[in-house]
Amino acid sequence: MSDPLKVTGMVLSAVPAGEYDRRTVLLTKERGRITAFARGARRTNSVLLAAATPFVFGSFTVYEGKNAYTMVQAEILDYFRTVREDVVAACYACYFMELAEYYTRENLDASQMLNLLYATLKALPKPEPDDELIRCIFEMKAMVINGEYPYEAAEDQSLQESTRYALSYVIHAPMQKLYQFTLRPEIFGEFRSVQDYYNSISVDRKFKSLEILRQMTDGIKVQDKNLSKRNG
Repeated sequence: MSDPLKVTGMVLSAVPAGEYDRRTVLLTKERGRITAFARGARRTNSVLLAAATPFVFGSFTVYEGKNAYTMVQAEILDYFRTVREDVVAACYACYFMELAEYYTRENLDASQMLNLLYATLKALPKPEPDDELIRCIFEMKAMVINGEYPYEAAEDQSLQESTRYALSYVIHAPMQKLYQFTLRPEIFGEFRSVQDYYNSISVDRKFKSLEILRQMTDGIKVQDKNLSKRNG
């Protein structure tokens, strides 16, 4: 057996494997995106029961195998409990996890993407910025990290000056300051249109979590509209 390896990372996804195990996908600072089997994690007395679940951030001790890793120990640093307890926030977080998995690979540096995920999950429970603005910022910054975002988008003179400034800010801002602004509705509409366009030409797959999220948010909008009519 190989020597134990300690990695810092976040659980992107976890599914049952066998009778008592879980197959997890971890985004790690040291090894990029890896698959790790948590043996016995579905047993109620397992030391990995809480660790082998999505959104968990911490230090994981793993053994490297031929095709995957085996998780044997975990030190949880953050559960992101407030995100878990909010259905809409949890749906956004699942989408961010799925997108991070799409952009990352094993044995490639994932420290920036990991920092982006951490900052984003910290921002989600806060009143501002709006969840949809968080989505656009995350998508844009993920493209920047992956070297796929066209910097000249922030210089497009057909856009309003405030939109160009917001685009430039997201491109260059450090992770800890990424979610420290809001946009007026008309600026956000333009900002979102720009990001949606680049999603359409750069991302070559559909995300199940995004489809669920859109169905959920559309349903909430209808409920709010009906409630406003009744109260009016």
